[in-house]
Amino acid sequence: MAGGTDAPHLPNPAPIDSYGNGGFRFGGMSHRGSLLCMPDGIWAWAISDKSELNESALSAALARAAALDLFLIGAGRDPWPLPAHLRERFRDAGLPVDSMTTGAAAQTYNILLGEGRRVGAGLIAVD
Repeated sequence: MAGGTDAPHLPNPAPIDSYGNGGFRFGGMSHRGSLLCMPDGIWAWAISDKSELNESALSAALARAAALDLFLIGAGRDPWPLPAHLRERFRDAGLPVDSMTTGAAAQTYNILLGEGRRVGAGLIAVD
């Protein structure tokens, strides 16, 4: 599971320095593919398209609901309204969620992280 304790990861949060070309730069590193950013680290996220976003793909965020103030979904280049069943699942977990483009989510994540907020983000890589 992405975001699990056994998976290789950056063991602390870090701002997203840049995104595009199928990946991200953060924490002095470069990563091709999508990212799952949490207060306890940043992991590779095996999601390449918003069509893959389901409860299983979002399980790491839901499992950390008590440790998060907000979870952002960066759904690629185009806005994506979170389906009602997923929005309800987040509501049941007591975790506010917002879905937007990857660029907007990365920027919002950086701002909230800089404010010391307990923010998480699932960021789908864009070309």
